[in-house]
This record gives sequence, structure tokens and C-alpha cells, in this order.
Amino acid sequence: MKKLTLLIISLVASLNIYAQSADEIKSEILELSHKKWELMANKNATALKDIFHEQAVFVHMGGYWGTEQELTTIDRGFIHYKHADIQSEEVRIAENSVTLNSALTLTAMVGGREVITPFFVTEVYLKQDGVWKLTVLAFTSRPQMRANQE
Repeated sequence: MKKLTLLIISLVASLNIYAQSADEIKSEILELSHKKWELMANKNATALKDIFHEQAVFVHMGGYWGTEQELTTIDRGFIHYKHADIQSEEVRIAENSVTLNSALTLTAMVGGREVITPFFVTEVYLKQDGVWKLTVLAFTSRPQMRANQE
């Protein structure tokens, strides 16, 4: 009976450790994502290169491309991600990857004009050598909620 009690106590303790670890991971990913939006607003492609996985995929309304093209797009201002107004965020952990789903309204300069578009955004992060790297950034518009597209 003592062994069973000790086993149960050990299991409960390990669940608490996992929960703390999961909370820490969620916090780290949210912080990294918010930093990414800030760097994108500041067009800081150099710092973003440290966050983006070299084989990442970026899915936009007009197509998809890899890391180098996304960094060039940001650096040259082809898309200027001015501000992401985040309404909700949900983090899901699966082994060494984390998915962050957000509902947000993005204010951006595209083709010389400002557009404000509500999106669902999916970000996937992979832990590589102890560092979280963004492997997927996918935008899905919420057309029924479009703020302005003049």
C-alpha cells in the first residue's frame, strides 16, 4: 500500500511539473510571437532571421514562400506589418513543436496603401538546439469581418 501511495504521489508531482513546464512554454511562445510582430512592425529583418527557421513557410493571401523571400519582403517594405491587434491566442503543445492560433486585426502597408484586415493566424514553432524557431506563419482572412478594403 505504501508503494502505491508513493507511486500516486510521484505521478501527481510529475503532472504538476509538466503543467508548470507547459505554462512556461506557452509563456515563452507568446513572448516570442509578440516580439516577432514588433520586429515585423519595425522592419527588422536582421533580428527576425534569428526567429525564423531557415526552411520556414509563409502563407499569405497572395501566395506562399520561404524565409529569404519573407525577410526580403519585410526588409524592402513590400509588406509593412505596421500593427497586429491581437484579440485572442491559443497555444497547443505537441512534443517539440508548438502551434499558436490567433485572431487578430492586421494593419499593413501593401502596394503603397494601408489595409486593415482581420485574420486567423497560425504560427508553428519547432525547438531546435534548445531554441524555438518559427517554421510556419499562415494568414487566413476573415472576409466576413473585413475592417476596410477601400
